[in-house]
Amino acid sequence: MRALARLAIAAVWLYQGGWCKLVAPNERHLQVVADVPGVGPAHARKVLAMVGTVEVGLAAWVLSGRAPRTAAAAQTALLGAMNGGGLLFSHGTIPEPANMLTQNLALVALIWSTARR
Repeated sequence: MRALARLAIAAVWLYQGGWCKLVAPNERHLQVVADVPGVGPAHARKVLAMVGTVEVGLAAWVLSGRAPRTAAAAQTALLGAMNGGGLLFSHGTIPEPANMLTQNLALVALIWSTARR
């Protein structure tokens, strides 16, 4: 069951980072990043790709099963920073903030449940 949970968590990171940020950059994600002070539209694609690379790296880390609590802390910190930054700087771009927060809360619960086993 633990391996299945790790696979599910990694799949989220691979889709969000690999697909939505690297392979086929999502326009809404680009806009959210562009709204961050100091980034702007000129640098949004590069910053989005950097975030996507980190997310793909997290997927690999989760799949490895190494240092699960440290990985859980890193994932929680990244989700907190991305959610907080999105709500703070780009609140009008996120169509359903409560939906985003609810989904990410469920993901964090799965992450920590898996890390603590």
